[in-house]
Amino acid sequence: MRWKVGGALISAILVAAFLASGMPVPGAAPVSPEGAEWRQEYRRPAVIPFPDTNPYSAEKAALGRMLFFDPIFSASRTLSCATCHNPGLSWGDGRALALGEAHEDMALRSPTLLDVAWMPKLGWDGKFRDVESVAFAPITAAANMNLPETTLMARLAQIPGYVDAFEAAFGADGISRRTIELALATYERTIVAKDAPFDRWIEGDGGAISDAAKRGFDLFRGKARCAACHSGFAFSDGSFHDIGTASGSDVGRGRFFPNSIKLQYAFKTPTLRDVARRAPYMHDGSIPTLSAVIDLYDKGGIERQSRSELIRPLGLTDADRVDLLAFLQTLTGAPRTVDVPTLPR
Repeated sequence: MRWKVGGALISAILVAAFLASGMPVPGAAPVSPEGAEWRQEYRRPAVIPFPDTNPYSAEKAALGRMLFFDPIFSASRTLSCATCHNPGLSWGDGRALALGEAHEDMALRSPTLLDVAWMPKLGWDGKFRDVESVAFAPITAAANMNLPETTLMARLAQIPGYVDAFEAAFGADGISRRTIELALATYERTIVAKDAPFDRWIEGDGGAISDAAKRGFDLFRGKARCAACHSGFAFSDGSFHDIGTASGSDVGRGRFFPNSIKLQYAFKTPTLRDVARRAPYMHDGSIPTLSAVIDLYDKGGIERQSRSELIRPLGLTDADRVDLLAFLQTLTGAPRTVDVPTLPR
């Protein structure tokens, strides 16, 4: 079985200062990567970071890959991690809201796992401190995979292939909640966005993207104010902002900081990698297209106390919208093949 998947030196502080002042970021239009020091900010790292508490090993990665694709992790044996993080859908699920074990919509959209190794906090509200801490929340949640931890341990222990794989990866530690977390996190850190046209342009290939996209990149860093939050090679500051989307009962990061006005309705800045393939958009899937996302930012969203000071009407022209969309589409890499492992039974 095979799936298809998609895969200046102006500091962040100075960029934020220029954007906050309403002034465009300095630079010619369209910009050129040749000799531009700021391109370093956008270059993809050559090495995936693995923490000292969970260093990489091939055995852990192979085990984590099997666990990721195995529906044994849901009560009915029908859902796996890959159900909501499908490699064929840029490691999301293509739905407005994730679908749980009971075939009912959950409260939030499934985020992509692309470049998760570089994200400092995870979850739309940042409730997870690292990749390892994520796994058992969806597994044991009644609305999600609905599988008690003890049941999962018993299932795995009954399969000799898994017993052997855990021993190869962890020795005498065997099958436990912690070793499951470590194995899954090791594999998930290997899920990285592949080279997109933008990356080739940054490395000096002037023809890798269109002139419209180059103008769009200037807008992205200047008038459109996108780079204030969507920064760096992953196009995310890893932080949380209220961008003025429709309000509801979910206050995002604000639930952990009820006395913070600015964190009410603040949600994680998602990566823009593979963004053209990852509709619909926002934490709740409420925006259907990239054009509609641009419209939201151009209008400045809903005005309220918690709305980020970086969000305000932009005054984009029709030509600006076309160019900005052209740039965003350069962040999507070419499709590639992901092999689903043979599962031990």
